[in-house]
Amino acid sequence: MTAILITLALIFLCVGLLGTIMPAVPGLPLMFGGTWLLAYATQYQIIGTTTLIVLAVLVIIGSALDYVAGLLGAKFSGASKQALWGALAGGVIGIFFALPGMIIGPLIGAAIGEFLARRDLLTAGKVGIATFIGFIVGVATKIGCALAILLTVVAMFLWHLISVSA
Repeated sequence: MTAILITLALIFLCVGLLGTIMPAVPGLPLMFGGTWLLAYATQYQIIGTTTLIVLAVLVIIGSALDYVAGLLGAKFSGASKQALWGALAGGVIGIFFALPGMIIGPLIGAAIGEFLARRDLLTAGKVGIATFIGFIVGVATKIGCALAILLTVVAMFLWHLISVSA
């Protein structure tokens, strides 16, 4: 049974790591699930509850920033409410156009919303670019959180191997 749990945990970690760059896959929650399975399989002797709590907070922060980063980018550029709604709508519509749609959708939606609000093409472009930069920051944050989870798991197991063999 332990081998099955560890195999399943490693699958969750790998799929979760891929999910950090694929917007439709919940990468960080999958990675946390894999980490929890590893902790459970080893009866919390290698990965303890404190580590799991810290990683859960990291997952919550990384997931939240991933979802709101594009909107924050638009907001910090002085976007109107229509641009913020446009970025949200563009993100939702972009899901139906695979990866390019998920990346470009919020940019186009924010730009259209800003153009409809202010009738200024330059401002609309600026808001669209700021939304895209926010999206990139969100993805970078999510990848950083995923690497932190992965490195924590590896470090905990290496520490355990070193302490057992000593």
